[in-house]
This record gives sequence, C-alpha cells and structure tokens, in this order.
Amino acid sequence: MYCQLDAIVTASQQKFADKVAIDDNKRQLTYSELEHAINELAQTLLSMGLAKGERIAVYLPKQVETIISILAASRAGLVFVPVNPVLKPAQVAYILRDCNVRLLITSQQRAKLSAEALQQCSDLEHLLLVDELTDNLHPLSVKQHRWPELSPQQFTAPAHSVIDQDLAAILYTSGSTGQPKGVCLSHRNLIAGAQSVSQYLHNSSEDKILAVLPLSFDYGLSQITTGLLVGATVVLMEYLLPRDVIRQVAKHQITGLAAVPPLWIQLAKLEWPDEAHCLRYFTNSGGVMPQATLQQLRAQLPDAEPYLMYGLTEAFRSTYLEPALVDSHPDSIGKAIPNAQVLVLRPDGTECDVDEPGELVHRGVHVSLGYWNAPEKTAERFKPIGETANYLPELAVWSGDTVRRDKDGLLYFIGRKDDMIKCSGYRISPAELEESLYQLDGVAEVVAIGLADEELGQAIMLLIKTDKALTERDVKRYCQQQLPNYMQPKYIQFVEQLPRNPNGKIDRQQLQTDFAVKLYH
Repeated sequence: MYCQLDAIVTASQQKFADKVAIDDNKRQLTYSELEHAINELAQTLLSMGLAKGERIAVYLPKQVETIISILAASRAGLVFVPVNPVLKPAQVAYILRDCNVRLLITSQQRAKLSAEALQQCSDLEHLLLVDELTDNLHPLSVKQHRWPELSPQQFTAPAHSVIDQDLAAILYTSGSTGQPKGVCLSHRNLIAGAQSVSQYLHNSSEDKILAVLPLSFDYGLSQITTGLLVGATVVLMEYLLPRDVIRQVAKHQITGLAAVPPLWIQLAKLEWPDEAHCLRYFTNSGGVMPQATLQQLRAQLPDAEPYLMYGLTEAFRSTYLEPALVDSHPDSIGKAIPNAQVLVLRPDGTECDVDEPGELVHRGVHVSLGYWNAPEKTAERFKPIGETANYLPELAVWSGDTVRRDKDGLLYFIGRKDDMIKCSGYRISPAELEESLYQLDGVAEVVAIGLADEELGQAIMLLIKTDKALTERDVKRYCQQQLPNYMQPKYIQFVEQLPRNPNGKIDRQQLQTDFAVKLYH
C-alpha cells in the first residue's frame, strides 16, 4: 500500500537498486541514485519553509531533473504542477497565477525569457535553477536557489504527513475553449492509475519505456509512473522528427511506446528497421487511431501488440481494447480498465440500452478531485451517481463524450459533444467522417469541422494535408461515392500543417475559429 507517489521509487529501489531507472540520453540514474536525489531535493524544498500542499511548478524539458522534481515534491508533501516546456511565458504565468505557485523549478535561460511575465505571479517567491544562478532577471524579484549537489550521506528527509487522498498534482488541460483548467489529482489517483495500466499492459522490470509525450499530459506522465512502479527503465525523449522516435526505439531497444494519433499517422508511413522490431507493445490514446494507420503499423511491427485506449485527464484512463480483439473490433475503445466502472448514461442518469448512444461516465478510484479554483466547472463534470440514500454520495466524472456499448459490452467512441456537427438535422461524428477520408489515397491527415450555415445549420468543412497530388475534385468524387448525402462537405481546404495544442492533439477549436473568420468576415 503506497500513501504517496514517491513511495513507488522507494519500493522499486529495494528490488532493483542498481538498475537504470531514468535515462535522458545525457545522464542515467539507477533506482538507488534516483532515490538519493529525491531525498536531497526534498530536503532543499522543505528548507524553504514551504507549507504542506503548496504548489511548485516544473518548467523544463524531459530530463532527469524533471523527474526528480516531481517525485521530490511528493516526498516533501507538496503539490507538483508540470508545465509543458513548449508553452510561452504568458501561458506559463497564467498557470502559475491560477494555482498560486510558490516555487518554480526551471533553467536559467527559461527564467530569463519568462522574467517579465512571471512578475505578474504575486505568490511566486522562489526560483530553483537546475543549472546556474543569474543576475539578469529584471524586473522579477524572487529568491534564487541552486540545484542541490548529491552528498555522500544517505538520509530520509523529514516531510509533512501525507495520506493517499491528499492532493499530489495539478495537470492543466490544453484549454481548447477558454483558459486551461487545472485538474487536481491525488496520490491515490496517480498510484491507482499506474497499477491499473501496468496490469493490463503486463509491464515488468524487463520493460524499457520511451517517454515521448509531454509530462504535463496525463498520458505522458503515465509513462513515468507506470515504469517506475514496476522497476522498468524509462527513456526520456524530446523529439523533433518522427524518424527520431524510431531511432530511439532501436538505440535503447524499447519495448513500450505510447503516442497520440497525429504522431502514429506519421510513424506508420516511415520504414521501421529490424533493429526497431524490439517493441513488445504500442498504445494509442488522445483520439481514435485511423484503421489504415493501425494496419500499417501492424504490418511494420508484426510482433508488437496494439493497445487502443481511451482516457480523460479527469479520470486518467477509462478503457482499453485487448490486442486479441483488435482484428474483430478495430473501431472499439474496449472495456473499463482494472478497478474502474464505465457507464453509458442518458442525460437523466439512466443507463442506455445496447447500441444506444449516451455519455461515457467513469466511476472509481481514478476519478480526480475536480478542477482547481473552479467550483462551477467542477460541479458540471463531477456529479453524484447511484443510489446513496443510506450513505454518502459518490462523485463520478461525466466525460462529455458520446459512446455506445454493444451486446458484448465493448464500447465505441462516437464523438465529443462539443465536436459533433449538426447538419440538415443530422448529428454527424467528425471521427466517422475522418475515418472514411483516411481510406482515400493521398490523405495524410484530415480534420472535419462544422461551420455555421444559414440553410444547413452547420456546414461540413474538411481540412486536408496531403502526401500525394490530390485535388478538390478527387475529394468530392470520393465523398459522393462513399458517404451519404448529409455527410457531403460544403468546403474542402488543403493545408500544409494542422495546428496542434501543447499535447500534440489537433486543435479543432482553433481551426473552427480561424475558418469561421475567413468565411464570414
């Protein structure tokens, strides 16, 4: 039984002391060295007089200091806030202000570039730099601290008393509508998530996991927590090109790789050399993987088992499809992960019939503590469930996603409420449209959005990135052949790139805003 997140390292260190825990391609730490570094930094944090539960932000790329910082915050009884390293100073400052961050862990260069924006963060009192202190932080006035050097003496830092229900982390969602929201996660949430995922992925100390996704993204953070829980080696990577991912897989003989659909689409089109056939499994979440992409990956990596998953930050991970079912149900998101219940409910809270569309509702130990400093938004998504006349009500998270359940209990994603297109009285799933378009030769990436239309209610626009010569006429002919009349696009736009949010997902809201302005103004 673990009471706090960092305890998973202590437990693994007792079994795998000399095994490499973290490798960022510049530096390696064994489990023993990682445990030692966590204790050193936790003592440094406590020496600043930070009270239990105060927030510390980590604004760094994926490197060993990032992992140490997250776990040391846990050990000291503090709350870590991982900030995506691609965010600009104004975005960073918003997050720090929103959750009243007292300490920022970053590099000298990032501190200098952010100094003016961070001046707006009235609660920020401490700056811990992982490299060198600097005199050039005008107009920011904070107390600077050096990254602690490892002492030869091993010790356990005294810390605030923590139980597993205490707040451990705040992860900020991408904020596709309005400002990002901070999702509050307990130690219990994070540990239970790692336990469930490692159970169905059959993770062990023999695994080498490549962490490509941002650690500010729950799916990315999961690669760290799952790996450390089982004593695996986690390789940290800041990738520039998809081909670099394949090189890292081959170099480190990676056994587990997670990515989101836009990255898988690119990876599927590249050649995987024999040296990269070491993968035992690959996973997808953050959107539906096109079947054509899945088929390409399976052809390239015949020995790797595919795990198609669905998750939301508010409940970490909800469902997964067993590899044995991928051939027979390739468009399913599977069943609930271990120790979770996933329901398909009508707006009145009653359960949907077989194949009846409804909202995916997740209950269980993975349900987060709500949104930071946003009680109204929390009340919209986290609602009581079940018959609780004789005991305290339980809160479940209502995902906002529409799914259906078949007669075998398998779930199928239909679309997000916010993304659904209503055209000529029909509710149309963008995912369904996109899935069809991926079958057209020449379509590298495609997004379907709905734009306000006086006659149709919403008109369908397709935004397409091509990898072969393709014309608007080609697309229209294909749609006329493959799609019903109410799914025919009114607008087709070819683009060189599709905008992505910091987690790598395509930013649909940005596309809708941009093209609505172009069409109607």
